[in-house]
Formats: sequence, structure tokens, C-alpha cells
Amino acid sequence: MRFQFLAIASSMVIAVGFVPKATAQIPVLPQIQTPSNQSNDSDNRIVSGWIYLDGRQLFQIAATKTNFPERSKDIQENLDEIAQNYLRSPTQKAKVETRKLNGLPVIYVNNQYLMTITAEDAQLRKEDPFISANQLTEKLQDALQQARQERQTQSLVNQGKIAAGIGVVMILTSCGVLIWQRRSRNNLVQPIPQTPQTAQPITTQLNQQQHRHLQEVKKRLFQLTQAGIWGSGSFIILGLFPYTRPFQAGILTAAQIPLRLAVVALGTYVAIRFSYALIDRFTTTFISSGALFSSETFERLKLRVSTFSGVTKSIVTAIWVSVGILLALVALGIDIIPLLAGASLVGVAVSLASQNLIKDAINGFLIILEDQYALGDVIAVGNVGGLVENLNLRMTQLRDSEGRLITIPNSEIKIVANLSSRWARADLTIPVAYDADIDHVLELIKSVALEMDRDPQWQHQIIETPQVLGIDNFGDRGLIIRVWIKTQPLKQWDVAREYRRRLKNTLDKAGISISVPQQAIWVNDVQLLNHGNGKAD
Repeated sequence: MRFQFLAIASSMVIAVGFVPKATAQIPVLPQIQTPSNQSNDSDNRIVSGWIYLDGRQLFQIAATKTNFPERSKDIQENLDEIAQNYLRSPTQKAKVETRKLNGLPVIYVNNQYLMTITAEDAQLRKEDPFISANQLTEKLQDALQQARQERQTQSLVNQGKIAAGIGVVMILTSCGVLIWQRRSRNNLVQPIPQTPQTAQPITTQLNQQQHRHLQEVKKRLFQLTQAGIWGSGSFIILGLFPYTRPFQAGILTAAQIPLRLAVVALGTYVAIRFSYALIDRFTTTFISSGALFSSETFERLKLRVSTFSGVTKSIVTAIWVSVGILLALVALGIDIIPLLAGASLVGVAVSLASQNLIKDAINGFLIILEDQYALGDVIAVGNVGGLVENLNLRMTQLRDSEGRLITIPNSEIKIVANLSSRWARADLTIPVAYDADIDHVLELIKSVALEMDRDPQWQHQIIETPQVLGIDNFGDRGLIIRVWIKTQPLKQWDVAREYRRRLKNTLDKAGISISVPQQAIWVNDVQLLNHGNGKAD
């Protein structure tokens, strides 16, 4: 398992960590470079760009920002026309020469005008214009000869063999990755490690969640690997032939930013799911060491684990999404430092405008930290109460006995009654008629409680010997006897119902009935009594 975590972590770092900037290029392959700024003065600043032959970068030119697009287009069109004319006649040789016009070197190819080396071009190369012209002449000579050589039949056959070899390697590599994926999937489907009986349900759930997250991470990484294999292989094959190499450069230009954004999005998603797996792994390890806790504390920990896990995952998700957004901005070539500086001011403004949300988050954090309640607890807040179905930093959602979902902002929770924290108690009041043998009744009530405590079906839910407190009150229904039964959390209602059923059967067998409301009237006035008797006569 550790090796799987390390392998996935390293793959995730490669996928997410090394995202190039918008101006970076893929090495060895043809690169399309947008005009880069040389100065920051105005529209007259100097920018530069590449001229291409058969999709390969040939040389750079420079011009002011306003003049660059037109100059680049003219030079590229001139070069394309020269190359077409040269390649149409197999016997023609490439004659590249430099001429001087108005003190500047001018390059001609087979007596066709190509370009003039300007002062901006010389400044870009940091050398004399004529020296720069001589170097460009040699490059053009070699590039044109190479273009013709690549179009020869033997050269195309050789490149075709290389393309076929690359295709075979792509197929074999893809099949190998597919086999590895299936084996990895089978390895993940393994028995859950044995844990203590009390810990088994929650650790089983966490292990299942962890395996699901790992499977999702591996699935996405394998998909990314397959896409990389076929995409990179096809990209390389396009670059082998002079006829398809321009498509390679065009694809690189069009797909640069979308590809980076896709890698950032997929990397962020993988990082989130991998973080979920780590959280579940840590929680499972923590719970598996149940020997460090008493049974009471351990049962409470099982209730809290879902709360901690859910809140931690939501925080991790927010962090990774924020990182993903920043990486996406970097991939788009946007300088994020001013944005981060401005974000602090925006954060102050937002914090002032959303004070209630901040109060909700702070109070929610304290609720979770102090373990006031957790998912699965039954609580009462003010006039409402119910089972805690959802708890996060902003709100608490309860499901009451009528099935209504009650949403309470955490800042509104001042006083809360937790009916299921660590242990609970069935508080029973049993009415008995005044004329019953109270000692016999107390003995029956105690014997039923002890019998239920010894029952294997209920002894785990009853955590202490039941207490018969005795006569608690003289009420209109008779003598009120109070019984306390300490139970596991959320089991007090089940225990109370079962105890009442057993007690009713026992009292019926003993001939003792549960009293009903009754009232006796005493008349002490003799005259009123006699007057009443006279009426009766």
C-alpha cells in the first residue's frame, strides 16, 4: 500500500507540479512563439517572432509592435513562395546571396527578394547587420537543401519506417499500461484488514472509501498516460514528414493553452481524490489503534470520525481548487503576483461584507473542535431538535421526528442539548395504584430491569446496572416510581420501549394494573353534607 501511495504521489507531482509557463515551449519539437515584449514603453516597443520553413523554426525577426504582424506575414509569404519555386525544379540549386541597399543588407534567394536585415534584427541578435545576414544566408542554404532532401523517395521511406516503429511502440506501450491497469485494479480489490470488533464497521467504511478514491486516482492517471502515449506518438509522427510538419506546428499553437488547462484541471482533480484517500487512510490508522481509548471514548470517536472527515475534505477541496485556479492563470501567462496583492484587499472587503458567514465558520470550527455534537447525534437547539444529518463550518442540518429537515446557521447556536454524547439514559416514570403492595411492585420492577440487563440481546446496549430510584412522587395517577437505565448513545428509546413491554407483561401476570388518573373529593362541611343527603332523600 505504501508503494502505491508513493507511485501515485510521484505521478501527481509530475502531472501538476511541472506546468510550464505560457511562454515556455516543448523542447526538441517545433515551437510557435507569440511575439515577446522587449520593452514596455508603448505600442512602439520591440517584439520578436519566428519564421518557419516546413514547420521548423528557421530564424527570428524583430520590429515594433505595430509593424511586426505585417512584416512577419510578408517575410513568411516570401519564403513560402521561394521554397515552392525551388522544390518544383529538382535540378535548380539554392542560391542565397546578400546585397546592400540603403546601407542595409538585403537577402535574395534565386534572385527573389526575401527580406531586409533591419537595425531591430541586429539588436535582437546583438551583432552587426551584415554578420547577421551572412549567418542567415548559411541557415537558408542548409534549410532549403534539407527540405529537398526530405522529399526524396528514399528519405520518405526511411521516415515511414520510423513512423511504423513509433506506431508499434505506441501499441505495445498502450497494451502494457492497460495490463498494468487491470492488475492494479485487481490488487485494490483485497480483503479489509482485520480490526477489533468494535472498530470493524467504521474502519470497513473508511477502507472502502479509501479504495474508491485510489481507484479513481489511478483511473485518471492511466487515462492521462494513455492520452500522453497516443498524443505524443502521433505528434512525433507528424513531425517526421515535411508535408505534415506544418500541422504539427499548428496543433502545437492551437492546443498549447487548452492542453495546459486540461492538465491543470485533471491534476487538481487527481490531487483532490488522492487527498481524500490520505484522509481516509489516516483516519483508519487512527481508529485502528482503539486500544488507546476506553470503550466509551471509542464509541464517541466513531460518531465524530464522519464529521472530521467531511469537514477536512471540504477544506482540502477548497485549497486544491484555489491552487488549481492559480496554476491555470499561470498557464495562461497571467502574472498572479498583482492578483495576490489585490486579493488581500478584496478579502478585507469581503470579510466586512460577510461577517455572518465568518461567525458561522468560527462557531462551526469550535463546535467540531470541542465536540459539542457530531454527525449522527440527536440534539435540541432552542425549540427544535432532531438527528444531525449534515454538519459543516457554515451550518447544521437536523432531521426531526416528522421528517422535516431543519437548517440552522452555526452562529445562531448558543445553547445546545446533546442527547447522545458518549452515553444516554432511559428515564422512566412508572405509575402504580395507591392500593398496590409497593414493596412487591418495586421488586418486580427491579427484577425486570436486571433480567433485561442480563439478556445477550440487550446487555451491550445497557452499559450499567439499571437503577430503581424508588417512589419519586405522589401524582394523580398514583405513586410515580422512577427508573434509570444507562445506555449506549441513541439506544435509550429502544431500551425504554422494550423495558415497558416487559414490565407490562410482568405486572399483568402478577395481577397488578397500571393506574389511571384518579381524584378523590373530601367534603368536611357537615351542613353541606346534610343538605346533600336531604336532596338524595
